[in-house]
Amino acid sequence: MKISYNWLKTLVNIEYSAQETADLLTSSGLEVEGIETFESLKGGLKGLVVGHVLECEKHPDADKLKLTKVDIGAAEHLSIVCGAPNVAAGQKVIIATIGTKLYPTTGEPFEIKKSKIRGALSEGMICAEDEFGLGTSHDGILILPADTKTGLPAADYFKIENDTVLEIGLTPNRSDAASHLGVARDVVAIVNSTKDTPNYQLYLSGLNELPEASNIHKIEVVVENTEACPRYSGLVISGVTVKESPDWLQNRLKAIGLRPINNIVDITNFVLHELGQPLHAFDVEKIKDNKIIVRTAKQGEKFKTLDDVERTLNANDLMICNETDPMCIAGVFGGIESGVNEKTTTVFLESAYFDPGFVRRTAKQHALKTDASFRFERGTDPDMTVTALTRAANLIFEIAGGTLSMGVVDIYPEKLEPYKVAFSYSNCNALIGKEIDRALIKNIILNLGITVDSEGSDGLLLNVPRFKTDVTREADVIEEVMRIYGYNNVEVSKAISYTAFNESKNNDVALENKTASLLEGFGFNEIMSLSLTKETYYPEENNNVKVVNPLSNDLNVLRGDMLFSGLETIAYNINRKNADLKFFEYGRTYSIADKETPKYAEQKHLTLFVTGNAFVENPFNLTQKADLSFLKAAVTNLLQKSGITNYKCIESSYTNFDYGLTYTLNNKPLVELGAVSKKQLKAFDINQPVFYADFNWEALVKAFSKQKIEFEEISKFPSVRRDLALLIDKAVKYQQIEELAFNIEKKLLKEVNLFDVYEGEKLGNKKSYAVSFTLLNNEATLTDKQIEGVMEKLISNYKEKLGAELR
Repeated sequence: MKISYNWLKTLVNIEYSAQETADLLTSSGLEVEGIETFESLKGGLKGLVVGHVLECEKHPDADKLKLTKVDIGAAEHLSIVCGAPNVAAGQKVIIATIGTKLYPTTGEPFEIKKSKIRGALSEGMICAEDEFGLGTSHDGILILPADTKTGLPAADYFKIENDTVLEIGLTPNRSDAASHLGVARDVVAIVNSTKDTPNYQLYLSGLNELPEASNIHKIEVVVENTEACPRYSGLVISGVTVKESPDWLQNRLKAIGLRPINNIVDITNFVLHELGQPLHAFDVEKIKDNKIIVRTAKQGEKFKTLDDVERTLNANDLMICNETDPMCIAGVFGGIESGVNEKTTTVFLESAYFDPGFVRRTAKQHALKTDASFRFERGTDPDMTVTALTRAANLIFEIAGGTLSMGVVDIYPEKLEPYKVAFSYSNCNALIGKEIDRALIKNIILNLGITVDSEGSDGLLLNVPRFKTDVTREADVIEEVMRIYGYNNVEVSKAISYTAFNESKNNDVALENKTASLLEGFGFNEIMSLSLTKETYYPEENNNVKVVNPLSNDLNVLRGDMLFSGLETIAYNINRKNADLKFFEYGRTYSIADKETPKYAEQKHLTLFVTGNAFVENPFNLTQKADLSFLKAAVTNLLQKSGITNYKCIESSYTNFDYGLTYTLNNKPLVELGAVSKKQLKAFDINQPVFYADFNWEALVKAFSKQKIEFEEISKFPSVRRDLALLIDKAVKYQQIEELAFNIEKKLLKEVNLFDVYEGEKLGNKKSYAVSFTLLNNEATLTDKQIEGVMEKLISNYKEKLGAELR
């Protein structure tokens, strides 16, 4: 949110610089994220002065150029070559001196330099209005009145406004500060809490009593839904002239990033940003039957908004309607038919308090974010509606003319009373951790706009105004006192209190730290992804947990699978020329376990992703691809280091794999790993293989917690590895190959490992498994006869029982 320093100074008598004010606000919880300079004319006309043309002669070597002598109030006169047809001696003109940077109306900025033009010295430039951004005319130089003072800075002559703009990172709970008035209120409270004699106060102008209405117009207002619209106020002004706003108003809006439209609309925007109360102006001629109805929309009703988009309304959308048609989405966006334009002469000015929930749902449903909805969603002040109308009406009388032709209509059937909060000084000091003077605490509370209903020996009964939407409890009031008093003013205790307690080992945290260290050692990088994702990643029939009020359609469900967030990260990196990746992530998935109850399930996972080369570019010619065997080695190593070795391996049935494995423990899935399907990779525009492993974290922690540290003597004798390439039917599972091997040779066979899978058209209904077998005798060195005997038994059994062929 942008706050104009000049505007702020009209509301409070600030004695501090813009930077000092920003520091005060940041210390109170209104963080100023940036400070920028605003100039009503770009460049601020720096280096431009009023000059007096003393001499003007024709250039001897150019028909269209003239040689001039110009007085700019300096010790020496300037020689300037000018090509304008209307330049003449005796004129008062605008001079751009050497070194000045000009910002023309069209084209790029340029700097004035000392130069020679056709052999004649030129020490500046006599400007046309378009050459320094004042207008569009380039017919000739700009000529000023003869009595204009020579040497006067152009910025002073044209009354250029310079401002400092504070960019505030407004948190959702600070709706009270969503205006210049709200920020000024904090400034008053902060400064008055640091001064011995508090003297800062708020100044609100333009609130003089409205003139008596002529009542030549009568607009009937009917509020059908008082829950969605507890208060609705309005008035009518006739005889207005819709035109361009005066410079001061345009500059106020431009400084905070708004584009001026016309005087009526600009006034409503001005009041919104000054007081925090959104307004809307209707052309009275567009209000059919002179009746305004505040109602919820009919389901499927059509409405065209100001951006010329036809929208389909929902039954919960609150609308401002005339007798027959909708005119405005309440608190969100106006309609294209009922707005103010240059032909408008009579306006109905609306100022209302809309329920935040209704506005929030509608704004998100239609993906509309406006300055009005921003404030209504967070909660505005129901007591501000008539005040804002008065401010806006007085500005309209001043800027657009007109008379009050219908006085204020104020429909407020059930007044929203201030929040009653009992406040204790003792509780305040205890929670803050410091004894603060009671008079100072009371002063802070009063300066924040909170009033005292009654006072006791240790506390106050407070009336908290409705614009403090987040201050409804004693703890909230104490937080307000704390932030104004200043967090930095509370000293840190020199003593640290600690309560010792006995707790069994947290295996979850221990295993997470252990596996993270191992994976980092393997060269993996940790990623952290949002738990929110898009529903289109999943099949139409799914058990996803949907978000009732999603921020966008890309974040409308809780993730039910860790794969997609990882693929998003991989695609992001590949698109930025980083294609060799090894990632791991700890995260949770969510699903509906029982749709009738409904009962939700939440499960923690550890996932690994590898793609590209396993090693970054290096001088050792290490060029291994990050393939399934690489991932399998990482998974196996991680399980072994976690003390888990008694798992079994079967073929994976995970639908997002082209091929893969499942490690099971006690017949329950422990890890899924495999090659991500080409279909999924194509959906993310990934053109290289990606391999993925997904650990069931709960099963992993459970197994880890049961492990005992055991030491085993390293064998004195070498192991031997033999590989077989087996051509088998697609129906045969890898698990069968592994189990058969261990059944055949229980003494010497230590490890079976699948390190490659190949399927192709030439193999038909067959597939090729490349399998390694590790043999070891702990009592003696293996002989060739022993090795060949084991391998022959394996081959014969594979042929006989699995129908395998050797490739």
